[in-house]
Amino acid sequence: MKTNPHVAEIRELNLGYLLLAQRLLHHDRAEAMFRLKIDDEMADLLTSLSAQQLSRLASTNQLLCHFGGESAEQLRQVVDNPRDQGLSHIHSSLLMASRSMLSEGGGHVD
Repeated sequence: MKTNPHVAEIRELNLGYLLLAQRLLHHDRAEAMFRLKIDDEMADLLTSLSAQQLSRLASTNQLLCHFGGESAEQLRQVVDNPRDQGLSHIHSSLLMASRSMLSEGGGHVD
């Protein structure tokens, strides 16, 4: 049986993502929930996982993290942002955050 060479990379990425998520949640829960686009229940679960559980979860052959943009166009707006570099990170954050606001029924964001 031939194994997919990407499975080890997926596991490594998943573990890094899970460890970062836990660190962010322990540092500033509200900010982490916003950045990770997760709810209270998911935040509680992530912070409660042991090292063994994190390792087991990371070992899935599916990526646990995903692109924050709703569409390729939204991601393209972040990448091709012509705004002044001093404000580009703020504009990018607003574009990426608009997805979670819309999915929670927060209304229309331009």
